[in-house]
Amino acid sequence: MEIAGARIWVTGASTGIGAALARELADRGARVAISARSADQLAEVAGDRMAVVPVDVTDRAATVAAGQAVRDALGGLDVAVLNAGTWSQFHVEPWDSSLFADHLQVNLMGAVHTMEAVVPRMLAEGRGRVVGMASVAGYRGLPGSEAYGAGKAALLNLLEALRGSLGPRGVVVQTLSPGFVRTRMTDRNRFPMPFMVEPEAAARTIADGIARDKAEIVFPVPMMLVMKAARLVPTRAWTALTATMARRGLHGGPSRRADPR
Repeated sequence: MEIAGARIWVTGASTGIGAALARELADRGARVAISARSADQLAEVAGDRMAVVPVDVTDRAATVAAGQAVRDALGGLDVAVLNAGTWSQFHVEPWDSSLFADHLQVNLMGAVHTMEAVVPRMLAEGRGRVVGMASVAGYRGLPGSEAYGAGKAALLNLLEALRGSLGPRGVVVQTLSPGFVRTRMTDRNRFPMPFMVEPEAAARTIADGIARDKAEIVFPVPMMLVMKAARLVPTRAWTALTATMARRGLHGGPSRRADPR
């Protein structure tokens, strides 16, 4: 697709990958609207060249209304980038079910609410594009990433299913699966984070992938190869490997976080 002139909505755009991607898309000539919870942070990212529509994506009604506000601001909508997300390391003791609920509500249901805001209109128009932010952490279970990985695995499945159901009706679905990206959230991690990339590099890769109509945008390449190969590891071997990781305190999975909502 041609990014220049495209009308694009990016959620979770106040910091991190979302902010970098919004700037990259605007630099390439797109008309961009950005959302997250913090109006002040969004205004700083937007400057005078983006529309600002604050919203908490865990609020279904507010997110649907935000979708209409974005359309009004941009004069329509061509692409929705579902980037809002959260990450916190999970510990089996003490067990915290609320942490799971928070991750699923933001990472999964936030995406579902945003889809509700844009997909029906795209189907009515017979055109449009949904770009969902999953993660390579959803490929296999990783100690410390139980809550995050579960939601991302669900999102990977959802996007894959939608690619089949929406594609024949003119709506393109693309899946983003990054590895480690340097953000304020990854800065607090105390476990190894191989193949770390900067948010600006991530934004360029994502924008290139959108422009090239790639169904799946996975980066960086070394992390992609490692995690895709991990899918082929037998269950017993993977369990032994992850148990060793847990014993050594090598917890966590690839993660990034923009303003989560």
